[in-house]
Amino acid sequence: MRLFVAVYPPVEAVTHLGTRVAGLRVGAAAAADIPIRLADPANLHLTVAFLGEVETARLVEVFSALGLAAERFRDGRDAPPRLRLGGGGLFGDGRRTVLWTDVRGDVEALRTLAGLTRDRLRHAGLPYDEKPFRPHLTIARPGDRMAPADIEADRVALDDYRGPEWPVSELLLVRSHPGPRYERLAAWPL
Repeated sequence: MRLFVAVYPPVEAVTHLGTRVAGLRVGAAAAADIPIRLADPANLHLTVAFLGEVETARLVEVFSALGLAAERFRDGRDAPPRLRLGGGGLFGDGRRTVLWTDVRGDVEALRTLAGLTRDRLRHAGLPYDEKPFRPHLTIARPGDRMAPADIEADRVALDDYRGPEWPVSELLLVRSHPGPRYERLAAWPL
């Protein structure tokens, strides 16, 4: 099964962002039935670690590793991060263009959580993507269905975006199905 570890923003933060995205050119294009792939609000998340394919028999090891990663926050050694979404950026170009919003606030605590998660996965001999952690939340995948100048205008329009602050309360293990459709398998309080 294809797995990742994530932090989900609360409904209030997602709703606030959704209002802003609706006013962007990608939002207008999607409303006009141009095949822009806006992120489903129910799926908006910050990926902490991407495991990829993991055998079902190893789920117990994954659960144990994530429980140990969350423990440091749960027992009070570290305070859970308080985050907000704000600003924006782009990854890729052409067909692979992705518009995203940045993560602000206690990003160092989020980096600590990601580092602990990856350390525990490594100690358990579990797979994970070793790319550097770059916290962001994908808004849309406009690809080449919009002019680059319009996509850049949306990125600039996000420069002054500042969403509501929220505490990270749990670490989640998520299964990715084609579509994409995400299934939350387990959660650990922070």
